[in-house]
Amino acid sequence: MREYFQQAPAAGAGRWRNTSGGTMAETTFETSELLSEGITNTPPSFVRAILKAASDPNVTSFAGGLPNPISFPQEKLLESMERVVAERGADAFQYSATAGIEELRGWIADRYNKRFGTDYVADDVLITTGSQQILDLLGKVLLDKGDGVIVEKPTYLAAIQAFALNQPVFREVELTEDGLNIDELNEALDAGAKMIYLIPNFQNPTGLTYTEEGRRQVREALASRNIVVVEDDPYGELRFEGDSLPYIGGTALPHGVIMGSFSKTVTPGFRMGYLLTKDHALLKALNTAKEAADLHTNVFSQYVVHDYLTHNDLDEHLVKIRDLYGKQATAMVDAMGEYFPENVSFTTPEGGMFLWVTLPEGISTMDMFDAALERNVAFVPGDPFYAEPGRHNTMRLNFTNADEDTIRDGIRRLGEVIEETLAK
Repeated sequence: MREYFQQAPAAGAGRWRNTSGGTMAETTFETSELLSEGITNTPPSFVRAILKAASDPNVTSFAGGLPNPISFPQEKLLESMERVVAERGADAFQYSATAGIEELRGWIADRYNKRFGTDYVADDVLITTGSQQILDLLGKVLLDKGDGVIVEKPTYLAAIQAFALNQPVFREVELTEDGLNIDELNEALDAGAKMIYLIPNFQNPTGLTYTEEGRRQVREALASRNIVVVEDDPYGELRFEGDSLPYIGGTALPHGVIMGSFSKTVTPGFRMGYLLTKDHALLKALNTAKEAADLHTNVFSQYVVHDYLTHNDLDEHLVKIRDLYGKQATAMVDAMGEYFPENVSFTTPEGGMFLWVTLPEGISTMDMFDAALERNVAFVPGDPFYAEPGRHNTMRLNFTNADEDTIRDGIRRLGEVIEETLAK
């Protein structure tokens, strides 16, 4: 399977026939000579390659981060689409403001205020084309070549990819069951960084959630630093155990940025993300970068999402998703307890979509992928979730896109692969 994950060639070559002056000559032009240093050093999406490899319908795939299609409110969204066309008319198909429609931005601010006691207003919100665009915009606005960016170890692989385009220096900080290793965090801060990127709730890839004490320690470490504190929270409302906890930054730190998304709660196909921040200087810069990138996020989708949210009870819808995901997570954890060797550990998430498996030292999960695919089961090896390259004994499993029986059977087959690997 190694061939799926190697860096793709940066470019091919183009040939041009020159017939000027009555002679014919053929010249080769190398595209690679024209590409930026940033794109040349940015690897292609690791997970996209895996999803392609695991696209066989006979393969039980724990590789993707796909919400369960059962959770999509298709009929209600259709009603909203029809209502938007009937009531909004041409406005639903016209150009719009870069920041997003004010009604939706106001709804987002109000929801966060009710959940966390904050004081956001519509002008603190920027609507984006998926939360992935936020990562791209933050990289463009904050990072120059050689600038420091602090990330968890491990962290979300698409964030590494987005930031890598700007050629920063990644400073990894070990992620523990409570949050970040504070000694390592202080060392990274002393080394210099413009931004810290965190996923405090049901972290991707590990499924871990920072404790209240862990959040307090990180907040105290950051309070005296001039640094943008980004908290990516696409799974925060997918908690099926325990209580919600306050953000580390948010409105508590001067450069706090909260990232959110409707992809996990309403529909991923609309590619609707958003950020909230009280740092209006940063927000202005992000707005300018977005304007240059795509002018504005799809306005029809914005009106549809807003209409859906105002005509339906989102919390009632979320109860169904949490119940579904909670049962699927339990099915996976129980199956791993039964079929995985005792010297293999795994996290037990309180929400979200993922959990993290750690094998004994010296085992490379990358080398296991082919054997697993032969047993018709797929996972994501741990390697791409680390900013610094290496061979790792970890893997990420997704539990939201398969029913409980399929999960149990897939884990059984994956357990057999692990047993055989350890036996070697």
